[in-house]
Amino acid sequence: MSAIEEKRMYGDRREETVAYLATGQGVATVRVSGDQVGRFGLARRGSARDVATTDGAVVVATDEDVLVGPDDFEPLEFGPAVAVGTDRGGDALAAGESGRVARHRDGEWTDLGTVGDVRAIADGFVAAADGVHRVDGDGLVNAGLDAARDVATAEGVPLAATDDGLYRLGNGWLREREGAFRAVAAGGGHAHAATADELFERGGDAWTAVDLPVDEAVAGVDYGECVYAVTGAGTFLVEADPETTADGAGGWRSRSLGLPDVAALAVV
Repeated sequence: MSAIEEKRMYGDRREETVAYLATGQGVATVRVSGDQVGRFGLARRGSARDVATTDGAVVVATDEDVLVGPDDFEPLEFGPAVAVGTDRGGDALAAGESGRVARHRDGEWTDLGTVGDVRAIADGFVAAADGVHRVDGDGLVNAGLDAARDVATAEGVPLAATDDGLYRLGNGWLREREGAFRAVAAGGGHAHAATADELFERGGDAWTAVDLPVDEAVAGVDYGECVYAVTGAGTFLVEADPETTADGAGGWRSRSLGLPDVAALAVV
């Protein structure tokens, strides 16, 4: 049994929502119940560049190696990594500083190709300085665009955040909003995208700005019982449905974690 498979089994026994943050000080955990942000702290010290989850396992990109948790983070012998994510089958993907992209399966890494300056990986897509790339078998195929910052898949439809807009893949890449987008996320029927100044959410075919309780740039969004977000400055945010809140009001709640240089968020 591989290290990732063991971590998946352990993660399945968790009963609470746990968010993992990649920060300049290390991998941080934030425990959330409904709209209540509870205990938080560092699960592993040292700079973390990216974080992703797959079936309860937590995969982290650091300047030393790719690590797998959720608790005792173990090295996967990839080497220094700048981004982690998953392919469409749930296997871990990682990108190195040189642009090398590889898949971890059955305890081994398989190189898929090399692209320029990887920024993010999600759902079998790679966002890089030279555009969006798609994992195809044991290789990579250029899917177009330029200066991609992030990727996500909303109900099977790829989305891309780039330096000149937010795009959806249809009959080619269709620009949904203009602007310098730095993050995009989708899951559970939701989709969000962020610039340095605003967070947008998609409702139907339209993207509208979200009124957050803090004036800070959003670094990442993920989904579980609620919608979760984190800012680069270290404020954790929860958008709770009225039915999950004690006062029945719902809306965005925030809590400062005192952890600057947050790069990414992933929820178990």
